[in-house]
Amino acid sequence: MTLPTLADYENAADVLAPLITRTPLNDSEYLSDVLGVPVLLKAENLQRTGSFKVRGAAYRLSRLTAEERARGVVAASAGNHAQGVALAAKRLGIPATIYMPLGVPVPKLLATRGYGAEVVLEGATFETPLRLAIEHAERTGAVFIPPYDHADIIAGQGTLGLELWEDVPDLDTVVVGIGGGGLIAGVAAAVKARAAAAGRTVRVIGVQAENSAPYVPSLAAGEPVQIETTPTIADGIAVARPGDIPFAIIKDVVDEVVTVSDDDIARAILVLLERAKLVVEPAGAVGVAAILTGKVKAAGTTVSILSGGNIDPLLLQRVIAHGLAASSRYMTLQIPLPDRPGQLARVSELLAEVGANVIEVLHTRHGHGLQISEVILQLSVETRGDEHRAQVMQALQDAGFEPSIVPD
Repeated sequence: MTLPTLADYENAADVLAPLITRTPLNDSEYLSDVLGVPVLLKAENLQRTGSFKVRGAAYRLSRLTAEERARGVVAASAGNHAQGVALAAKRLGIPATIYMPLGVPVPKLLATRGYGAEVVLEGATFETPLRLAIEHAERTGAVFIPPYDHADIIAGQGTLGLELWEDVPDLDTVVVGIGGGGLIAGVAAAVKARAAAAGRTVRVIGVQAENSAPYVPSLAAGEPVQIETTPTIADGIAVARPGDIPFAIIKDVVDEVVTVSDDDIARAILVLLERAKLVVEPAGAVGVAAILTGKVKAAGTTVSILSGGNIDPLLLQRVIAHGLAASSRYMTLQIPLPDRPGQLARVSELLAEVGANVIEVLHTRHGHGLQISEVILQLSVETRGDEHRAQVMQALQDAGFEPSIVPD
């Protein structure tokens, strides 16, 4: 197995300079206060196509021979890899075909087509487009472009690590999300090689969504392990098995891998929106989630890589609501009431007295288990945290009502 060298990462940086954006580093005062050391955000969500994926795709395509370019390229993806391959192919004048699942978010579908790729929609899950893309390559001679398990892809992603080393002179810790492992493998290898040459060390921490975290058991076993995944909002890093080449690098250069829950990720997205004014997809927010939950321990200047910002607006709407609920800033209450005048007004008065802002109201006489003389009042309420939420509940209970919180 041939692994990229520092020279490969440096060559990739030269090749990619005219093809990608050098994304900004933003100080985060809020996260610095949380962690107790300076925290910076590498805004790769502002990269062309909205994701780091274009780095690996563009470098892989740049390495194709003239004969291979003439045959075209093919890939399978539900989003970010598709857009990276499509844009890179357009810039390099290479025909591209992308297989995507039927349920792909509309913005990602339209963006991929907008970059000039031919898109084929097939299958309910990623496995079908992947199989069809491989069959397409065998049938037509097109070059299959994998999302992470290739040395050129990893070398392209590693250019991000070189940028960090150059832009953060006192860099001590890098926090990176992990899916198949291409990004963290490249970043960790490149930045650690540069640090070693300077007589320094840099700590690299990987973060996975706990519902899809094959690297934890794989590192324990010393080899890639296939796991049974469950749904996660961080679909961009939802994989069942590590890539062979990334794993061979990660087991030697990544210091620690931690996991975060979907609730943690939703809170992180909300923090990035409110505090950093950045729109970040769930997979790109896992590093911030790890900082917020204390999974990352303070050890000098820390950079969290925001790996992508391609989030469906409808998902963003749901994630914001979920993040508010997970932060105890939003809750939905059900309150059974006697069916007589004045009850709604009394509840509204109590909520106003404790400073709770009512967002939505549903008042119905229809519901399982209701008596003829009862109604159900359902309220969505904005609160200021755990203490205020408890105060709201106590005020209603003290007035003789029996509120219950509807699960998010």
